[in-house]
Amino acid sequence: MKYLATLIVLLVSLSSFSQEEEKTQLLALKKANDFVYEGNNLVNEDDYVLAEMEYRKAISENPKSIAGAYNLGNAYYTKGSFDEAIFRLEQAATTTTSKSEKHKAFHNIGTILMKGKKCKEAVEAFKSALRNNPADDETRYNLGLAKECAKQQQDQEDQNKDDKEDKNEDQKDEKDNKDNKEDKENKDKGDDENKDDKKDEGDKDEKEGDDKKDDEGKPKDEKEDKGKDGDQDKKEQQQPKPQPGQMSPQQIKNLLEAMNNQEQAVQEKMNAEKVKGVKVKTDKDW
Repeated sequence: MKYLATLIVLLVSLSSFSQEEEKTQLLALKKANDFVYEGNNLVNEDDYVLAEMEYRKAISENPKSIAGAYNLGNAYYTKGSFDEAIFRLEQAATTTTSKSEKHKAFHNIGTILMKGKKCKEAVEAFKSALRNNPADDETRYNLGLAKECAKQQQDQEDQNKDDKEDKNEDQKDEKDNKDNKEDKENKDKGDDENKDDKKDEGDKDEKEGDDKKDDEGKPKDEKEDKGKDGDQDKKEQQQPKPQPGQMSPQQIKNLLEAMNNQEQAVQEKMNAEKVKGVKVKTDKDW
């Protein structure tokens, strides 16, 4: 009996605790709904700043307040705060179990993404909305617009990619042409320097050659050698070369001189003999 009495007291206590908790939750839900209601009135008055505060109070009282999150997201959207709006609408879509509420949340998310030119993401949002309400023609229409927008964006991205590749290719070609031009200029410069060096060497050799030439442009050494050799050749040409079996002019001259000398000696001897044999005639006649 004692244990039974204790059990009964415990059950009564738990029942009382559950009733108190339920009462607290109901009170919080009521307050949250009141804040949402007040926020809606402020939105109708275009006072989105105060409306945002009321919706935040509603979520604070009841974190699972679907109306508070959904309406706060719409308030952010109206203000142009798209990122905050998407966050609150996703919060509402995740929390609720109602297909109707999920459909409205995803539909509004798709609309905000379209405003932000995020067409690919908008396509997925409208698809999610249609999964929860396939009969909504407005969502289907918006899905078509989002698909067309996404296609145009993809085409533009592909075009930009091609343009970038073409630009990179043009820059590469331009760089290659510039490098080839620089290589050619360096080569031409080197060739000009070699030509100048060869020209300087040629001028030097030509100058040295001029120093060795006379006024007529003939090499001096050759002329000098030719002059020496020419004099000798001239002398040799003046003296007739002896023919085989004949005496040379010099030999003949020497022979004649010898003969003349011999003849003169004989003549002198004969004259001496004549003088010896002749009587000398004096001036007086003895």
